[in-house]
Amino acid sequence: MQWNNWTRNSDFILLGFFDHSPLHTFFFSLILAIFFMALIGNSVMVILIYLDAQLHTPMYILLSQLSLMDLMLISTTVPQTAFNFLSGNKSISMAGCGVQIFFYVSLLGAECFLLAAMAYDRYVAICYPLRYPILMSHKICSLMAAFSWILGSLDGIIDVAAVLSFSYCGTREIPHFFCDIPALLTISCSDTLIFEKIIFFCCVIMLIFPVVIVIASYICVILAVIKMASAESRHKAFATCSSHVMVVVIYYGAAMFIYMQPSSSRSPNQDKLVSAFYTILTPLLNPLIYSLRNKEVARAFMKVLRMDKAAG
Repeated sequence: MQWNNWTRNSDFILLGFFDHSPLHTFFFSLILAIFFMALIGNSVMVILIYLDAQLHTPMYILLSQLSLMDLMLISTTVPQTAFNFLSGNKSISMAGCGVQIFFYVSLLGAECFLLAAMAYDRYVAICYPLRYPILMSHKICSLMAAFSWILGSLDGIIDVAAVLSFSYCGTREIPHFFCDIPALLTISCSDTLIFEKIIFFCCVIMLIFPVVIVIASYICVILAVIKMASAESRHKAFATCSSHVMVVVIYYGAAMFIYMQPSSSRSPNQDKLVSAFYTILTPLLNPLIYSLRNKEVARAFMKVLRMDKAAG
């Protein structure tokens, strides 16, 4: 590895999103508000599913994992951004950058596979309801969740090892609000062409493969729903799946824009906006459009509130 260009003062500089103008201060406050709402929403989901035995089903176990991943994902980027803005110190150490890349990449990859597992869960529930307890047993569900975490972490380890092996020179100014790999590659002095090809190949596995599973699952679901005799059953099936489809389109679409297009075809500002969308906004939207509006989750929430009042 080429460490010759690293020195004790070889911190990166995150150029970030904001200056201290009134408009940017407003947007910064808005992002902080989104951050805290996402923390609360996803924490509530994890706690409710853990506390309520009736939610200990494969669908909600996978939902709890999604909320946990979102909780960690937004905590990987926003606190550093807030610290840099409030302190005026935009630097981040090599170690800090490596940690940020690891968690960011690992969680992105884990969510990709988890969303595919959730699509498969809905496919089995709607297309094979009688065999659902066998095809989506707690053991299979736990294995799906575990493999999502493991595969995402492996991708994170590989990417961190590669990115930190490159040489960086000049001002080391990263045109982003966190240590994103495409932004880092633009300031590297090393030849990164082979690594960029590896990233593209990894994206095919981490993004395209899960997307194919999601599309295939929902084609089967739509065909099964159309054949249902009861209008009420059709409505319930579509309502169950529509939120998941919305999350999948938002998440995979944004990730593909960043990682499956040549960096020369995008501007740094485009990268920042799209990255902010799925690292900051999506963790807020997930509990709102996919979880908290669910009747069973609402019932569990009211149950916990009644228990708190009774205890008080």
